[in-house]
Amino acid sequence: MITQQPRPARQSPASPVLATPPAAPPDAAAYFAARLAFHTDVADVHTALTAGATDFVVVDSRSTAAWDQGHIPGAVHLPTARIPADAPQLLDPEVPVVVHCWGPGCDGATRAALALARLGYRVKEMLGGIEYWIREGYPTETWQGTRTRPADPLTAPVGAGECGC
Repeated sequence: MITQQPRPARQSPASPVLATPPAAPPDAAAYFAARLAFHTDVADVHTALTAGATDFVVVDSRSTAAWDQGHIPGAVHLPTARIPADAPQLLDPEVPVVVHCWGPGCDGATRAALALARLGYRVKEMLGGIEYWIREGYPTETWQGTRTRPADPLTAPVGAGECGC
């Protein structure tokens, strides 16, 4: 009877994915927990608003022209440049803020979040901004009324309404 000997494991060079090894699990857990303390996504915001959540306020930091094109129903319009002057009149410092701007290619929400944090507000940035809010098929308001576009199948499950994460 002929038996085969197991072949020794061949060491291949590290892939680009693992050229920098993953963090140790406790470090990874700390990082991801911290990341979630700073960010939320459009699906979670939509789900919370639809359920009637009042434990946070959405702030749209875009210009008036952008706001007029369409905004999240119930959001507060507070352009970044106006935050130092207007935030105390528009926002309760005890209520956390979820801020957004145009989308992933824009750091306006990050600048707005920084300005709000410097004023003492607890703040999260909504990943994807209004772009992904619209692309996931959620409603926007304008002076003409509410508008909902079909979900983009590249960003949201068609017909499901939520990302399913």
